[in-house]
Amino acid sequence: MRVSDRVLTVLTVVVGLAVLAAVWGALRAAPAAAGLTPDETFAQRIIYFHVPSAWLSMLAFGVTMLASIVYLAAGQRRWDSLAVSSAEIGIVFTLAATASGSAWAKPAWNTWWTWDPRLTTYTIVFLLYVAYFMLRSAMDDPARRARFAAVYGIFAFLSVPITFFSIRWWRTIHPVLIDVEAKSFGLSRGMLPIFFFCLAVFSLLYVVLLWHRFRLEQTREQVEALKEQMGH
Repeated sequence: MRVSDRVLTVLTVVVGLAVLAAVWGALRAAPAAAGLTPDETFAQRIIYFHVPSAWLSMLAFGVTMLASIVYLAAGQRRWDSLAVSSAEIGIVFTLAATASGSAWAKPAWNTWWTWDPRLTTYTIVFLLYVAYFMLRSAMDDPARRARFAAVYGIFAFLSVPITFFSIRWWRTIHPVLIDVEAKSFGLSRGMLPIFFFCLAVFSLLYVVLLWHRFRLEQTREQVEALKEQMGH
């Protein structure tokens, strides 16, 4: 077994244990928020998973954009592999953030969904990256597919900062976690240790998932190249 394989195996185990610890911390160790009904208090604990999922979806799409830029500059296929791998994980985290947000919205807003500016722009982000994979699947030539997907991945990322700043630019019922103007954080001090622990665990989870997905994509490309050679 190569050193990189051993490191990835160890990281995978560590992340698995850390995720279990994060779940326990969010549901049991973290203090309850004040001034909420029992249903809202339980639903509020979703924030420990909702915010990291949303943050990592945006980070993943940012990595896709950066990898796409490097691919267009260097022309090396591994950067395209990194871009598509990160985009796929970003979609998973987008779905996780949307599902957890809806579970919180029901007791807080008395509805599973509303066309709030944050939710609307986040939906647009999701659809743009679904279209990213539709674009890739519509092209058979690997080089052409990678080139068009790279250009699309760069421009699709423009939707991400719009989503991030939507709660500051427009009227919205979505809470602002970090208020720069008021220099405040939307959580009490007792909640912050568990929150940042969950954020760190989810960030490490993203790294491990990306590593696995990147290796899988490279293997897929090697198989595709072998098929092309055998076909000729």
